[in-house]
Amino acid sequence: MNDFIEFSIIIPLKSWSQDLGESLTYIGQLSFRSYEVILLPDEPLMLPEAYASMRIEIVPTGKVNPAVKRDIGAEKARGAFLAFIDDDAYPRSDWLDVAHRVFKEREDVGALGGPGITPKTDPFWARVSGAVFLSPTSGGFPERYTPCPPSRRVDDWPSVNLIVRKLAFDSVGGFDSNYWPGEDTLFCLKITRETDWGILYVPDLIVWHHRRPGLQKHLRQVGRYGLHRGYFVRKYPETSLRFKYFIPSVWLGFV
Repeated sequence: MNDFIEFSIIIPLKSWSQDLGESLTYIGQLSFRSYEVILLPDEPLMLPEAYASMRIEIVPTGKVNPAVKRDIGAEKARGAFLAFIDDDAYPRSDWLDVAHRVFKEREDVGALGGPGITPKTDPFWARVSGAVFLSPTSGGFPERYTPCPPSRRVDDWPSVNLIVRKLAFDSVGGFDSNYWPGEDTLFCLKITRETDWGILYVPDLIVWHHRRPGLQKHLRQVGRYGLHRGYFVRKYPETSLRFKYFIPSVWLGFV
């Protein structure tokens, strides 16, 4: 790996986990080698020896939300592009190659979003959770969970697979948010509303994202997102006041 850094991969987390180890293993297999990894745990973290050869910076943040962690990571970043991914997700080997090509071809694009696919190795109920998100009638966006060509502009994308020009990130002041979840919705809105850059959905920009393993954890996650979306319907209706977000409530009322 040479000294020039094109991408800064930013991963917020609480502490070491098996999923993080898996993520770092796959990151180490990326074919595009001009990158660094910035880990943002709550407390100081000692990495296993297996990752000693990787360019990894560990920045303890204390117990703050993921939006604050990502802003701290962006301040430390040396790359021209900030690649955000969660600690329970891992990229395909050409993840950064695809991003690099699209950014070079599309100077009008400030950020790229790609699908977070449920791994086939996930337990049964985790795969069921992923299947729920694939349904348009669940109030979701299937393209966020499986490749759905063609590429197209979007105005809201989850930060599990979001790669941003650092110039665009800095121009809107980063995430700068106390919201969680929902910080990515507000961040994307700032890019589309306050800059001339757009956000492009790229179906080949692939990561795999583990799902919640049981019904209770799935419902808790969906409940948190539903709560923030309901608040955003009033505060930021530009991207949240959409009929598909109300489909689950309509269905429940019908039942």
